[in-house]
Amino acid sequence: MKGESQVEHSLRHIPSGIWVLGFVSLLMDISSEMIHSLLPLFMVTILGTSTMVVGLVEGLAESLALVVKVFSGTLSDYLGKRKGLALFGYALGAFTKPLFAVASGVGLVLTARLLDRVGKGVRGAPRDAMVADIAPPQLRGAAFGLRQSLDTVGAFLGPLLAVGLMLLWANDFRAVFWVAVFPGLMAVALLLFGIHEPEHRQASKGKNPIRWDNLTRLGSAYWWVVGFGALFTLARFSEAFLVLRAQHGGIPVALVPLVMVAMNLIYALSAYPFGKLSDQMSHMKLLTLGLLVLIAADLVLATNDHWSIVLLGVGLWGLHMGMTQGLLATMVADTAPTDLRGTAFGFFNLSSGLAMLIASVLAGFLWDQFGASFTFYAGAVFCGIAVMGLTLYQLKSKE
Repeated sequence: MKGESQVEHSLRHIPSGIWVLGFVSLLMDISSEMIHSLLPLFMVTILGTSTMVVGLVEGLAESLALVVKVFSGTLSDYLGKRKGLALFGYALGAFTKPLFAVASGVGLVLTARLLDRVGKGVRGAPRDAMVADIAPPQLRGAAFGLRQSLDTVGAFLGPLLAVGLMLLWANDFRAVFWVAVFPGLMAVALLLFGIHEPEHRQASKGKNPIRWDNLTRLGSAYWWVVGFGALFTLARFSEAFLVLRAQHGGIPVALVPLVMVAMNLIYALSAYPFGKLSDQMSHMKLLTLGLLVLIAADLVLATNDHWSIVLLGVGLWGLHMGMTQGLLATMVADTAPTDLRGTAFGFFNLSSGLAMLIASVLAGFLWDQFGASFTFYAGAVFCGIAVMGLTLYQLKSKE
């Protein structure tokens, strides 16, 4: 009972702006995941592309989103405002959704995916910086965890809706893609009318963040977070390969998105508790535990493609996401000056974007050449390297 009352106490004290940003993320993720949970299958079964092309499209799309964040984050610091950029990013994401429904070849899919992820990139760093601006420092981990949790509720409701509509409409991919347009537009409307920026953000207007004297204020602790975040991303390739692993195991096409439902359900349930926990325990220990859980997920997914084994591996994958994603965002916010938060999130995501491109293309290549199991074993090896790097850093910092 005491633990429950503490959770309620924390939730009551989280500012309303964090809740609004969380529900905006929830609606946009419903829209995006209705499409993304089906897109690998749509490309392979309807458009006839190879797994390598799926990996390339996913890698380019996700890395572009993360690369764009460095520019939008820096621009939000320069302007002293976040909301306008975030609104533009969400609107771009919403208005690209119809392109998936009308695509007849991989070219338009790639164009739509890239534009959609540009929208994600534009909104990502300003939104994360807004969370840090709005949340009290003692509740920052909980605030990031709550926003991530609501975001991830959308990420499992989207595939769940996709499954229901695929069963209802006899695997009509394009009809499902059209329905996905509506929650995206609702997210844009909620952000437009539901949130006001803190007035103190205006104080930094007109300063150029990308000057040497400003960048040197991002100290060694921040750059360590950037470097480790990139290594972490190398160990965690696109979730599109979880969908393909499920199909590889013989799960019916209409039910494959349930894999993403399972992953995101665990992610959503764990993100806030672990975000709250990060306000109270060592960040290094929590990161190490998250990596160990990812190693377990990779090993489980590598051993067998039976649906029960795949669901276990996917559940572990979702647990590691809940343990680490909000934590990394909190570490960026904690190590960056207030007036450079947008820039800090931008550079963090730039390095992670390049790592995501490498990881997803490599995963697609290994899958085509050596099979699914080899791909997940390789992921476990990268995780092991990351654990060793984190352990060495902790030992060195104690000297």
